[in-house]
Amino acid sequence: MAKVDGRMMERVEAIQGEIGLAEGGMGDDGLGLVMANGSSEASVPVALDSETIWRTTQRRPEGAASGLTFKRRFATEGVHPFDDVAWELRDAVILGSDGKAVFEQKGVEFPRAWSQTATQVVASKYFRGTIGSEGRERSVRQLIGRVVTSIIGWGREAGYFASPGDADAFESDLCWLLLHQHVSFNSPVWFNVGVSAKPQCSACFINGAEDSMDAILRLAHTEAMLFKGGSGAGSNLSAIRSSREMLAGGGQASGPVSFMRGFDAFAGVIKSGGKTRRAAKMVILDVDHPDIMDFIRSKSSEERKAWALIDAGYDGSFNGEAYQSVFYQNANHSVRVSDAFMHAVERDQTWTTHARRDGAVVDELSARAVMREIAEATWLCGDPGLQFDTTINRWHTCPATGRIKASNPCSEYMFLDDTACNLASLNLLSFVRDDGELDTERFRSAVDLTLTAQEILVDFSSYPTATIAANSHRYRPLGLGYANLGALLMTRGLPYDSEAGRAYAGAITALMHGEAALQSARMAAVVGAFPGHEDNRAAMLGVMRDHRSAALG
Repeated sequence: MAKVDGRMMERVEAIQGEIGLAEGGMGDDGLGLVMANGSSEASVPVALDSETIWRTTQRRPEGAASGLTFKRRFATEGVHPFDDVAWELRDAVILGSDGKAVFEQKGVEFPRAWSQTATQVVASKYFRGTIGSEGRERSVRQLIGRVVTSIIGWGREAGYFASPGDADAFESDLCWLLLHQHVSFNSPVWFNVGVSAKPQCSACFINGAEDSMDAILRLAHTEAMLFKGGSGAGSNLSAIRSSREMLAGGGQASGPVSFMRGFDAFAGVIKSGGKTRRAAKMVILDVDHPDIMDFIRSKSSEERKAWALIDAGYDGSFNGEAYQSVFYQNANHSVRVSDAFMHAVERDQTWTTHARRDGAVVDELSARAVMREIAEATWLCGDPGLQFDTTINRWHTCPATGRIKASNPCSEYMFLDDTACNLASLNLLSFVRDDGELDTERFRSAVDLTLTAQEILVDFSSYPTATIAANSHRYRPLGLGYANLGALLMTRGLPYDSEAGRAYAGAITALMHGEAALQSARMAAVVGAFPGHEDNRAAMLGVMRDHRSAALG
């Protein structure tokens, strides 16, 4: 690992010490053992009703701390963040390729420092209410206000704060971070919080798939409801019998690639969150599935059909007739590969596919030929991608519950089937000081505030199925990331694809992850560890040690 800023590395090491990860210092009593939030895989076969579901107050440990404490680090005490910025009225107008307005809302109120692009995105995507109606939102004050007011109200109700003053400080600083574009929640929070009593707040879902017609149709329904609420979903369809296998009552099975056509069509017609963007979807197939070659070729074959239509004069734009007329345009495709397959590619060995019902060998293929097909299809149309199953499960925090089989559409969330993840992003450039260095203390404070807000959302959100609800409360997965890494590296003169650039990014990531783990431990001291923690305690410690080793080199 290349050398990075010494002060940042000192902060990383200090945080690791605070959560019990200092070299040689992780004992059974380390705070790293007790996290408010976990991650895992495999669905829990239970449906909990509203009276028996895991609620924050039900997992509060005996002798728990009175609540979390917060001191203002961003907002000015006695001054509302909205009163501390300059505002102006603007028109939000988005033009189509033909020059005609596809969206228009005049006289919207935005902070003067926000760009016109941000104005158009926020007004068109996140302001709620019918255009032209009296109830239509018209100001960022309304948007941020309804989100922050809801979160702070739920946090007070669930007993997250040590005192009213701590709650007030949290509310002011969270509002300040959002207003000054230091932090942003995932889209469903902006779509739904403060609009409905039990809003869908998670952007990313992983849905399990089973080998029955009922299960396949339930999956289609679940995905449709997720897309409607503004979320994305991923599924591994490898449990479904291949087109080379027989049905129990006789006849040939359709295979997952055929069912993907139906899933794709639903995704194409349901606008995410009731807005104009398409749904986000991921489809995954294991490399040992008998239909793997059809899966690899599925999208590139449709791409060639689109090219033919474009050559024949059809509109080839993103929403044009050519691409609207072919399949698989509404999902990312990924092949799930193991270390065994990658070694077979290295050694030019044979690779076998196996029937879903009895595990019998169906095909013997050249591993390199399979990899070549993946590479050529990806070069042609961008899909399929690769997911490295062995490595993913090596870093799995909850393996006692089950394996990680799938991811969300963008693959930043990998966990158990039938789970949901609430995401938020930190704007790295906003934490750069005048001397060009990252303000690590303000960055850490923003991590604490954001993760706490995400944690509060878990128990006050709605979920599309009882199983996803149960797993969300049992494992409480959260996703915290950052934006503008490339721009930050440019300000430092570091090439994006360089040892120094990767080392700097790794240090920032370690700092963020370490602080998030520390805040998770603080929350666990107040409201209790996530209920699935005890079964996975040893595995979580192992992953935390791996993080320490990766950070320290």
